Amino acid sequence: RQNHINGIENFWNQAKRRLRKFNGIPKEHFELYLKECEWRFNHSEIKVQISILKQLVKQNLF
Repeated sequence: RQNHINGIENFWNQAKRRLRKFNGIPKEHFELYLKECEWRFNHSEIKVQISILKQLVKQNLF
């Protein structure tokens, strides 16, 4: 992804939309939720996400 301000704004807007769905997040878990948003942003194609999750399930890491 692009590292200029538009890319950052795009990520932050997407993250805020996702985080609003939880109606509040404990402060101690905020970093984990944000890292999930980062992962989803960097792997935005759903087929890629499904493939990675299937691999994790096969390896009993999930």
